[in-house]
Amino acid sequence: MQPWTKVVDPFGNIWLSALVAALPIFVLGYLLAVRKMKGYLAALITIVIATLIGIFMYGIPYNNSVGAVLAMDFLGAFKGLFPIFYVVLFGVFLYNLTVEAGQFEIIKWSIGKVSDDQRIQAILIAFCFSAFIEGAAGFGTPVAIAAAMMIGMGFPPVYAAGLALVANSVPVAYGSIGIPITTAGSVTGLDPNLIGAMAGRQLPILTLIVPLWVVMIMGGWKAAKGVLPAAIVAGVSFAAAQFISSNYFSYQITDLAASFSSIIAMAILLVFWKPKDKWTFEGAQVQLASDKKYTAGQVAVAWSPYVITMIVIFIWSEKWFKDLFPASKAGQAAPWYEIKFAVPGLYAKTGDTVSNVVHSINWFTASGTAILVATLLSALVLIAFANFSFARYLKTFGNTCKQLALPALSVACFLAYAELSTRTGMGETLGKALSSTGVLFAFFAPIIGFIGVFLTGSDTSTNALFGKLQQVAAKEVGISDILAVSSNSTGGCAAKMISPQSIAVGAGATNQAGQEGNILRFTFKHSLIFVGLMGVISWLQAYVFPWMVPTP
Repeated sequence: MQPWTKVVDPFGNIWLSALVAALPIFVLGYLLAVRKMKGYLAALITIVIATLIGIFMYGIPYNNSVGAVLAMDFLGAFKGLFPIFYVVLFGVFLYNLTVEAGQFEIIKWSIGKVSDDQRIQAILIAFCFSAFIEGAAGFGTPVAIAAAMMIGMGFPPVYAAGLALVANSVPVAYGSIGIPITTAGSVTGLDPNLIGAMAGRQLPILTLIVPLWVVMIMGGWKAAKGVLPAAIVAGVSFAAAQFISSNYFSYQITDLAASFSSIIAMAILLVFWKPKDKWTFEGAQVQLASDKKYTAGQVAVAWSPYVITMIVIFIWSEKWFKDLFPASKAGQAAPWYEIKFAVPGLYAKTGDTVSNVVHSINWFTASGTAILVATLLSALVLIAFANFSFARYLKTFGNTCKQLALPALSVACFLAYAELSTRTGMGETLGKALSSTGVLFAFFAPIIGFIGVFLTGSDTSTNALFGKLQQVAAKEVGISDILAVSSNSTGGCAAKMISPQSIAVGAGATNQAGQEGNILRFTFKHSLIFVGLMGVISWLQAYVFPWMVPTP
């Protein structure tokens, strides 16, 4: 074994070094956006390029390079699968359970039957309900379902896809039970609860205006005036719950709590208030969700899996619960609830002692386990009240595993590259280069995340790729790394509506294959405005309102 010291500026010129360090990212962007390559294949090629740069430019000793690189890749891939994809697996499984049990149709019915005014329908479906699906499943599912529902309710195809994409921007950072925030914490070593809290002090500012923004896209200020109470109630209730959940309860349930709150607030409002004049697109044939009627009890059963999930995740996130299962100390054997192992080929030096890097994780207190418990409890409710069976539960889990096999490989590969970039020093090189922007870095931090989501289509992936460089750059310029890493995620939210993957999902859901350019033109300017606002918010929080940034 031959040790080496990380070299941050191998060429003696930070921008030249940064150009070389960024080469794997440029290649990844090209393969994904231009060549339309599968995510895991693009990531594997990126890993090979990063490995060569690490050996020949960053000084990984040649005689130890294969073992060291494989160890970095293994550790990164493991982190990608557990705890990150562990959450995704059971989050999507929970959603699939409600579909398999026929409960998701009831959920859609309970949302779509409220009003035949298309402005109200847009707020409820594209904003409130889409955010609920984002929190439960993510990964393109919200846009596909919301856009398809809006088509069924008489929306023009380009508006159905475009409105679903624009409205589903602010929930993205907390999608799939908070997995982008969890990933950001994993690659930076920062407390994900602080990152989630910071995002909850940025996004609500934008959330307040999104429902009104959506209606103004549909028909300008004249149309918006007619539903101003609804837009305000939806925005304020969502933003308030988004802030409260992410800062005082659990960032993992933020989307579920915020969407649930806004749906309830809207339902209460519409009992006492209706728009004076019904508004629809010209020539639209407005339909309610279904002619079939469901009882209040059936609606309660349909929603119960997500209510159970919020309760279980809240318990799992509490300090008293985590304290029941303390981590083992160095040199101690791992208890039953902990996975702990030495990473072969990867070493760390403490004083004069060189030993294997030891990785450990508490699987029982992980969010994925909380959702697993929620699926079991939900299955009991569905078996009792919805003619479900445990055999169908197991079959649905098997189908979910098949559905997510390739996405799991993609996440593992992205995190393997992120680990390689961090341990070789490439991430630090990029961070130091970006820090040369000085006081403007806080404005550009969300734009970096924006670019990442445009290239990868995923807030989770962009946090894996750019989280560490944001952290390094923030420390160099003297602002909070919590703020910079959070801004990477919140800025990325604005790019979700223009990423090629999201556009393709919107086009497919509205039967507009080949018309992706029209959808992109619909969403593009809104995306730029949103990321510009996030840049201003980030800069103000760095230098004018630093008290808004949470501290450990």
